[in-house]
Amino acid sequence: MGILDRYLAWSVIGGTLLTMGVLLPLLGVFILADEIDAIGVERYGLADALLFMLLSLPRFTYQIFPVATLIGALIGLGSLASRSELVAMRAAGLSVAQVVRAALLGGLFLALFALLIGELVAPVAEQRGIELRRQALSGGVAQRTPDGFWAIDDGSYVNIREIRSGTSLRDITIYRVDPAQGTLIATHAAGASYQDGQWVLQEIARSRVSSLGVEVDRIPEAGWDSMLDPGLLKVVVADPNVLPLWGLYRYIRFMSVNHQDAGAYEVAFWGKVLHPVLTLSMILIAIPLLLGSSRSTGRGRRIFAGILAGMLYYLVSRTFAYLALLFGLNPLVAAAAPPLLFILGALLLLRRIG
Repeated sequence: MGILDRYLAWSVIGGTLLTMGVLLPLLGVFILADEIDAIGVERYGLADALLFMLLSLPRFTYQIFPVATLIGALIGLGSLASRSELVAMRAAGLSVAQVVRAALLGGLFLALFALLIGELVAPVAEQRGIELRRQALSGGVAQRTPDGFWAIDDGSYVNIREIRSGTSLRDITIYRVDPAQGTLIATHAAGASYQDGQWVLQEIARSRVSSLGVEVDRIPEAGWDSMLDPGLLKVVVADPNVLPLWGLYRYIRFMSVNHQDAGAYEVAFWGKVLHPVLTLSMILIAIPLLLGSSRSTGRGRRIFAGILAGMLYYLVSRTFAYLALLFGLNPLVAAAAPPLLFILGALLLLRRIG
């Protein structure tokens, strides 16, 4: 790697780190603002909200890294263009292809850095933050274990093996001791749904264990008066954005074995696999945006152009994700199409400039 290659690569890296230094405090403010309503509920205080915000930042860092790379490349290389350094390099014989190569080298370092954050730091921090938040909001009576979600509910012990959403549960067991009769009542339900402010259990098998033996009653459906809040249960659901690649792979296999729709997790899985490609594609977009503009173009306009390109990418990627979920589009195609489209567009623009 030559001196100019290193210089251009570090310009991209420096611009990206500067961009992240501006964006992360703003994201922290937005996360904390979302937690304001929860402060004061049970044991959830301001310190808990601040800790949750800090533990959530690595995931948001990973998610916004491609757009930050785009803006950072525009800022870093744009500073060189403003000082006529980039023009001097090209006048000295540096081709557009060499500029792209040097910028991509910096982008490769950034992509690997983002991968480490997304796979090693963010999942652990986010899951820890969710667990601390849940413990504080539930008053310490709810806990997630390898055997499912456990909670103490008005004297009963509740085990939920699968939480499909905050209002849809599967494989629920409720244990309750009747001290008056000296019996243990174990109620198992195949599923539960939240309807009109109340849980409704389906396919119920209720066992009464006493010194006389075990009596089993089967009920098709019954109401369940529970203190468990659907809003609390929603934070227990495995968010595809929280899980690392290996966790997503295992979760997809688990859902496939149980004949459940894993489309959202498959899209998230391939999105993580292609995340480094996305980061590099953003640099490819930045080069024609920069070289195709005048030297006198201000930094503000470049940043605005980067934000517009980032918003466009977000809309395109979300469109393909919804197509995958609603119409059965292949998850790999849905995840790969947006970065490939942007790479193709960038290459066409680079060809015109070159």
